[in-house]
Amino acid sequence: MPSINRKLIIEGSVILVFWIFAGYILIFTEIRWIPSGAMEPTLHGTPNQWEADKIIVDKLKYKFYQPQRGDIVVFYPTEELKKEQYQDAFIKRVIGLPGEKVQLQNGKVYVNNKPLSEDNYVSPGQNTSIDVCSSGAQPPFLAEPQTIPTDSYLVLGDNRNSSYDSRCWGVVPRKNIIGRAVFRFWPLNHVGGIVNN
Repeated sequence: MPSINRKLIIEGSVILVFWIFAGYILIFTEIRWIPSGAMEPTLHGTPNQWEADKIIVDKLKYKFYQPQRGDIVVFYPTEELKKEQYQDAFIKRVIGLPGEKVQLQNGKVYVNNKPLSEDNYVSPGQNTSIDVCSSGAQPPFLAEPQTIPTDSYLVLGDNRNSSYDSRCWGVVPRKNIIGRAVFRFWPLNHVGGIVNN
């Protein structure tokens, strides 16, 4: 008789842990695919979602912590992007934090007048300039040095030669950030955690 009770307790515990884990996944994470090459080489993207990297986004972390430089974040389009008819979420890397002065100089990002080391995620030969921004009525956001407003973040794609990002349209308000990219589960030969710094 005791072995039956013990077996029921173990089975019940396993089922409970499964449902807690499943609930966490359903409520506090989100699955996304990478629709463009803007985050290469870190994340592979293509308009064909069956060939693109698929990731898990942690929606809970930023309820308690602020985004940090180097975090890869998924966010809803800003008001500026909505004016350009963008509706789908973006994925970019946080480069500038609230209150920091950011500028582009000689193809490099400077934060508070110091060059930012980006060797961990930007390929050699990438040039961080405003040349990627299409010419429009307004000059690109980073045509001049900018101080990032409170509760806002400057974000850039790792593929600096082919990313439509904060250089062109400005900062991302904290309220627009969905979460932090934490795990790639597709393709199978690249399964693993995502380096965020």
